[in-house]
Amino acid sequence: MHTNFFDDLPSLPIDSSLPEIVSTLMTSPNCVLQAPPGAGKTTRVPLALLKNYHLAEKKIIMLEPRRLAARTAAARLAQTLGEQTGNTIGYRIKNDTKVSSKTKIEVVTEGVLTRIIQNDPELSAYSCIIFDEFHERSMHADLGLALAIEIQEALRDDLRILVMSATLDTQEISTLLNNCPTISCKGRSYPVTVKHVPMPQAPTTRVDQHIPALLNHMVKTIQYAITNDEGSILAFLPGAGEITRVAEMLQPAIPQNVDITPLYGNLPQKQQDAAILPAKAGRRKVVLATSIAETSLTIEGIRIVIDSGLSRSSRFSPATGMNRLVTEPVAIAAAAQRTGRAGRLDSGICYRLWSKVQENSFRPFASPEIKEADLAPLALELAQWGAYGEHGAHALAWLNTPPASNYRQALTLLQQLGALDTNFSITAHGKAVAALPLHPRLAHMIITANEQGYGLTACILAAVLSERVHGTDLRHLVEQALSTPTIAKTTRHLCNLLQIPASEPLKIHMTGACLALAYPDRIGKLLANSRTEYKLANGRKAQLAEESSLAASPFIVVAELNDVHATSRIWSCAPIHIDDIYNLFKSRIQECESVEWDEKTASVTALRTEQLGEIILSQQPLTNVPQERLLAALLEGIRKLGLETLPWTKEALHLRERLSFMHIYSHVLTSVTNQNEWADVSDKSLLSTLETWLSPYLTGMRNASDLRKLDLKTILLASLDWTQQTTLQKIAPTHFTVPSGSSIRIDYSNPNAPLLPVKLQEMFGATQTPAIANGQVPLTVHLLSPAGRPLQVTRDLLSFWKNGYPSVRSEMRGRYPKHPWPEDPITAEPTRKTNRALKNK
Repeated sequence: MHTNFFDDLPSLPIDSSLPEIVSTLMTSPNCVLQAPPGAGKTTRVPLALLKNYHLAEKKIIMLEPRRLAARTAAARLAQTLGEQTGNTIGYRIKNDTKVSSKTKIEVVTEGVLTRIIQNDPELSAYSCIIFDEFHERSMHADLGLALAIEIQEALRDDLRILVMSATLDTQEISTLLNNCPTISCKGRSYPVTVKHVPMPQAPTTRVDQHIPALLNHMVKTIQYAITNDEGSILAFLPGAGEITRVAEMLQPAIPQNVDITPLYGNLPQKQQDAAILPAKAGRRKVVLATSIAETSLTIEGIRIVIDSGLSRSSRFSPATGMNRLVTEPVAIAAAAQRTGRAGRLDSGICYRLWSKVQENSFRPFASPEIKEADLAPLALELAQWGAYGEHGAHALAWLNTPPASNYRQALTLLQQLGALDTNFSITAHGKAVAALPLHPRLAHMIITANEQGYGLTACILAAVLSERVHGTDLRHLVEQALSTPTIAKTTRHLCNLLQIPASEPLKIHMTGACLALAYPDRIGKLLANSRTEYKLANGRKAQLAEESSLAASPFIVVAELNDVHATSRIWSCAPIHIDDIYNLFKSRIQECESVEWDEKTASVTALRTEQLGEIILSQQPLTNVPQERLLAALLEGIRKLGLETLPWTKEALHLRERLSFMHIYSHVLTSVTNQNEWADVSDKSLLSTLETWLSPYLTGMRNASDLRKLDLKTILLASLDWTQQTTLQKIAPTHFTVPSGSSIRIDYSNPNAPLLPVKLQEMFGATQTPAIANGQVPLTVHLLSPAGRPLQVTRDLLSFWKNGYPSVRSEMRGRYPKHPWPEDPITAEPTRKTNRALKNK
């Protein structure tokens, strides 16, 4: 190892701060370094610490947020020493490690750091941890820092922690690290001219709706820049799909001396390396990149940045237990980082495909991943660390504590996977899951599938899902996967970890079963009368494309879907046979016998049901159902339909109205009836007491049509004893005999004030108002014309004869001359007859 490795290197802004950084960490356990992109912190600080800072010859570990950044940083550090990667400088990333016994600086990615800490809680091999690009605020970086702080406080007071960031609030992180020193370094960047070139048409409110137009605008801007500006181009797009489309659109539309190179996380290593290399002599390049190129990487020759202004991230919903990809405007801090890419090595220009007005609505900073992500991996790591349950996370020091709802959802999932027990302690299976470099869902899948005899299939599927290979039918992707180098490499690594023999056959037909082990909550059953819409075990609805080869499959398992609308679009899935569901989830399938009211058929259904989550696997009719269960369900149906579903004849309604009168006036009638209470027959009361008055008559009935056979008048009368029935007839009679001798039905529709509709002539001679209840409740008399039309309403007949009758007589005698209209109604004979009939009497 060279000891004077900075002597022959071009100076960088960070160089002047290196002595302060080294001396600070000699006297303080922690330090925060704020340095803008291009200052040289990634390539100089680790070497300066290695040269000047030795504690028992321990190693330095540096965390990088992405695999490409880790490999690139390690290569440049090794190049500075004139060595190959794997000697003094090494790296550990997913499925790829280059370290040796000589390695003193290990550049690692986030999951690797957590694994190192879990395997050696004292970090006995390391003297210092460097968290590079901490402003990206990945969940694993937050977790790694929280664990490192606890190690430092409880086990290793000699452990040094250095947090390096370009844009982070240094005061906040300094406070977290016990108010440690903060060092700021100025960067060196060349001037970048920023030009806003928004689309001619204003974008719609939904980002995804204007992406096609944005891609066209991106292509035109790239063509313009190739013609009018010098240097290579770095274009930022939200995802791999947009990168592919822009590349296809550009290919026939640019000069022959311009190369197009994509750059995103799931590209094979060789293609990633090709993207960050300088263009060949006499050629230019257009790098189409995701946010992977915002920090850490310097792509030589880039003098033009074209920024779509969009970023894509995964958001977790505790309500559904699912992730969804969100495309949204980039944060201001990220836009500044992107712009800076054009000024790393020379002056440049940045085209922003949005207006200054739109920029006012951009967020200042992106939200920390820990606030938005699926926390199952974090919860499992904490359980393995010994931080148990919902409150375990609060024992650690965080910049942002994991959201409680997301964390509870994660704990529930881990219990369902068997990784945690009922006390939230990690199980033996959970430890096996945590040992694998996969999300807990996928780790559980390959372990369990291996026990079932199809581990190879599960490992290939895990590799496909980890690398985010696109395609609706995962069976086809699994079948073709081993022809893709990165997937084949990941598969071999997983098979080696599980000691799966190379001779094990691939079982394509078990793809759905494997997927169900990872996503039991996303097993879907085809909805009736549909070819593409499914109900998932978690209660959500999801839909396949009409042209999908899996349309009409009775059962599927969904791996990925766009969880935005009530019915989500399925992106990838696999069919599963119902026998596999029964075999895999015997303990979770709930068997129940239900006897309940079915609103669709308006009848009582009796079924034996087998159900997984929210989906029904099978239903069979129940036989020999006890009568009391059928009766209870029928009563439930009546309550849902309301009393109006019962066959209320006029006679039954009249009886019910009389009973209402008795209930209302029971306090007045006590002396007459010798009964203090009469039953309430209101809708509310009758519905609440169906078991008492109606159920004895429902034997053998199961549907709404059966209810039409009921005789409600007889049923209501039967609820009264003999004394009540006679009292009812006496106190609230059905009819009243008027002076003419006619028996007139009393109208009890308003039980508070029963009324007697009677023709005026039939009441001649009556001086007392008619009354019921032994004369205690006067009837409201509706005096009618000979044609039966209302003339007067009164509860004081004598007053009416004296005061109201003369004007009625004056008006009506001309209209009804055939009927008697005597001057003195009090002395006149009551009659139903006309004048002629009276003369012929």
